[in-house]
Amino acid sequence: MLSAIALGSNVGNRLNNIKRAIELLSKYVEIIKISNIYETEPWGYTEQDTFLNACVLINTELEPYELLKICKNIEKDLKRKQRFKWGPREIDLDIIYYGDLVLEKDDLNIPHKHMFERDFVIVPLNDISPDWKHPIFNKTIKERYDEIDKSKIKRYEKES
Repeated sequence: MLSAIALGSNVGNRLNNIKRAIELLSKYVEIIKISNIYETEPWGYTEQDTFLNACVLINTELEPYELLKICKNIEKDLKRKQRFKWGPREIDLDIIYYGDLVLEKDDLNIPHKHMFERDFVIVPLNDISPDWKHPIFNKTIKERYDEIDKSKIKRYEKES
């Protein structure tokens, strides 16, 4: 299933945290494409350091909850500490979409319920999957990308 994972880090070696998470993820799924890495302002709780954010397009045979478990295990492997909602983090991996699946559960929402509100997701997602259409909002990533203010999102490093 073609899916997208968003990654973010604002604690420790942010760039290494993202690269290491992608490396670990690649042991379980096929990495199709990796976005550029962007430096972004925090969202939700703003009194913290800036984030590095990226997205990866993957192909997986894993079921959504299996993929979620792998993402959570990667966060543990990279020593993510549980702090508070929208707080600082060593690494964060979120399933943004999983094909055209719509899943609304207490512990997992696909597509990610805040994805269209978060420019730090839309900008890197546009690098790897501009034509994916949100099954609820009926809008492509590129259409949403064209609507947002990108002035506070700076490309950090070209990921190969």
